[in-house]
Amino acid sequence: MKDIVLLGAGGHCISVIDVIEQENKYNIIGVLDPDKNDNILGYPILGDDSLIDYYIKTDVLFAITVGQIKSSKIKRNIAYQIPKERCPSLISPYAYVSRHSSIGNGNHIMHNSVLNAGSSLGSFNIINTLANIEHGVQIGDFNHISTAAMINGDCKIGSRNFVGSNATISNGIYIGDDKLIGAGLFVKHNSH
Repeated sequence: MKDIVLLGAGGHCISVIDVIEQENKYNIIGVLDPDKNDNILGYPILGDDSLIDYYIKTDVLFAITVGQIKSSKIKRNIAYQIPKERCPSLISPYAYVSRHSSIGNGNHIMHNSVLNAGSSLGSFNIINTLANIEHGVQIGDFNHISTAAMINGDCKIGSRNFVGSNATISNGIYIGDDKLIGAGLFVKHNSH
């Protein structure tokens, strides 16, 4: 098993730890976080972000476990410090990911989510618990598709977006970059 360091000790980190433990592919050696100094779910806080450079010199992998609601800026700032190939996508064994989909680096595909045939994910996205990404959907980078959100077939989602819990995006809709789609909304028009 490869060693992995988690970056960010908030609520999303807790969920990602559970996915990693269930996936059983990586050994969590600890968490880097500037605001915590104890442990999270029994994993030690190794220090703050200043240790990223130290760990880059080793052969550990990284998971950016900073959550993302209003902005992906913190996550992007961390991602730009780390070689993308050192950030594997973490996929819950309880998710359904079609073998006919494509997935970039650093994605977190959480429990009971669906990534259907012909869909594609860029890098550093969160596909949260129970989210459904239907056939032919294309998603860029640094998006957070929240719990139980529904992205219907053939939609195109740009980068740095937040789609709230239980939001539904109708079939074939285009969503540009840097959009905030609130919880429970039904989106039936393009948003450039």
